[in-house]
Amino acid sequence: MKLKHLTTLVAGACMMLAFSVNAAEQVGHAASASHAASAAHGAHWGYDGENNPKHWGDMETGFAECKLGKQQSPIDIHGAQKAALAPIGFNYVQGAAEVINNGHTVQINLANGGSAKLAGGDFKLLQFHFHTPSEEMIEGKSYPMVAHLVHKNAEGKLAVVAVLFTEGKENAALKAVFDGLPAKEGDKLNLAGGLNPLTILPHERAYYKYTGSLTTPPCSEGVQWQVLKQPVELSKAQIQAFRKLYKMNARPVQPLNGRKIEVN
Repeated sequence: MKLKHLTTLVAGACMMLAFSVNAAEQVGHAASASHAASAAHGAHWGYDGENNPKHWGDMETGFAECKLGKQQSPIDIHGAQKAALAPIGFNYVQGAAEVINNGHTVQINLANGGSAKLAGGDFKLLQFHFHTPSEEMIEGKSYPMVAHLVHKNAEGKLAVVAVLFTEGKENAALKAVFDGLPAKEGDKLNLAGGLNPLTILPHERAYYKYTGSLTTPPCSEGVQWQVLKQPVELSKAQIQAFRKLYKMNARPVQPLNGRKIEVN
């Protein structure tokens, strides 16, 4: 009888242990699912509704700089100080180009687009993408669109060259891009023959220079900005083609907070 009773107790304890382990696993899975859902929700920043730029800084811990940073971009460029800025050395080359709709804009990834020689040295061109209207303003004026050419140097520091667009004649250099804009998030297009980024730059390359940030989360600061003064033309049809995908994807201008803007 004692042995039978002991066997019953052991069996009961095993059942309780199995139940506890199973319950713990379920709680763990639920916590993981909740964390994944939270992370996914945090990644859904945008330009309107509850996830608009005013709320970016509260969406994730990593986005805090969007609300706490003191050197944020974009800015309204005014009161620029004349300076002896060295010309930008554009060493862009023809190379493969992948056009992708990333859910926030249309971005052109460049495997080997060359580099730009800036005040901080050589910066490799990684990609460029579009915003409408232009995020930066010049003396309170915005433009229909802007392209941000994103660069990185060997130390991992970022630099952006901004090319402003005004409405005019069709832009032949970007015709293949605008004719084949990927319609849905995640859609991609490889440009036949590739692309040379030099072809999208204006003839005159004087620029404004200031220190700012990324204009999208996580809004990291320490980005070297160069905004080319002369705009480039896009046709009305090209601008409308982009706006069919993204009616508005521009962060509002941010406080200057005493930063110096230089111009050559």
